[in-house]
Amino acid sequence: MEFDIFFSISQTPDHNGFTPSESEMFSNYYAQLDAADRLGFGVAWIAQAHLSTKTQQMNSKPVVPHWKGEVGLCTDFCQLAMESFRRTKNIDVGSAVVSILASGGPIAQAERIANTVQFLSHMDSNRKLHVGFSAGRFEFMARPYGIIPRNKIEQASWPALRGQIFLEASEIFLRLLRGETINSDDIRETILTRENFRSEEDWLAVQKAAGGDSSEISIGRRYQFEEISIVPKSWPRNQLELIAGTHDPKAQEYVNKFMPVKVFNLSITSPEVIDSTHERMKNVYHKDGGSWQRRDMPRTTFVFLNAEKDLTPEQQSVAAKEEARNALGEYWKALEGTLDPSKVEKAADNALIGNPAEVAAQVKERFHPDDRLMCWFDFFNHDNERVIRNMEAWWNDVVPLLG
Repeated sequence: MEFDIFFSISQTPDHNGFTPSESEMFSNYYAQLDAADRLGFGVAWIAQAHLSTKTQQMNSKPVVPHWKGEVGLCTDFCQLAMESFRRTKNIDVGSAVVSILASGGPIAQAERIANTVQFLSHMDSNRKLHVGFSAGRFEFMARPYGIIPRNKIEQASWPALRGQIFLEASEIFLRLLRGETINSDDIRETILTRENFRSEEDWLAVQKAAGGDSSEISIGRRYQFEEISIVPKSWPRNQLELIAGTHDPKAQEYVNKFMPVKVFNLSITSPEVIDSTHERMKNVYHKDGGSWQRRDMPRTTFVFLNAEKDLTPEQQSVAAKEEARNALGEYWKALEGTLDPSKVEKAADNALIGNPAEVAAQVKERFHPDDRLMCWFDFFNHDNERVIRNMEAWWNDVVPLLG
């Protein structure tokens, strides 16, 4: 079993109402990153965000209306990744996840990523940049970049169409990273059918907007360009790992037509979906990536570990459960109206909660020996010293019990 770490850098109040400043948030991140590098975590996964969550609440259709503070302060993954590499010796750095629809779209993102890997290779030829990419969890982050319905047909077919835009953007992103010269005419066309929609009612609304009952509705490409390729052209692609942040099986298969692309799961993903994803990816994973391994899908998990030395194991267990309730309670309030409460309850069920012995038992019960865990310690927790103690307790007290 392998252990990575996830950093949310989320500037939001904890259960006591405390919100650190931006500089305090990054000071905490650097301290925790240093500890992660020292302790032996494999990849430091950084949450990527775009634009202010607070400001979007002024919009006519706010996506996260109840969130206090900012969802994330890392709005330029490539720069923070390079700074993180400079400050560490062993740990890899990854994004969880970059939106390829925001910040200039797939063309700009491809060029940024290629440059970042090139600059990384100038200082370290062994470590890797892991780029998790997606359409973006929160739609407001891509709207200013033109990812909005352009006509009544697109309005009627949204958000199903947004998933198709992600496929178009992914093809552009991956083919440019692969080193190709492409023209927008070379890229997939979007043709909507009944299969793209959850209900007959949704599909009929799109047909009505299109003014007929056609079984196929063609949508114009979102990106238009003549021949382009990115610079740099000669860079060590072996130092880049790609991971798709999508649960759509068709999308997972589509991106692997171009390059080896691994997949993410969420903390709320059920074991059944995890297992079916592994089975499917064995068949569709790009041949250049070798055979599919369980480690190719990092397992995100909240870690509410209490190993405080002044408490008995029983007291640690009680305290850990209370800490989990407090943190998850703030999360529920923040995401009210954006996430099914039953899914959040599943997240709590999937969390690792307790003293070291309890957490170790939960890991052995819930995870496969070949899994790769993405441990989330800073979840609604701004007590930097305590977060680092929890990270240390993971390696010193939990891992030895896993056998």
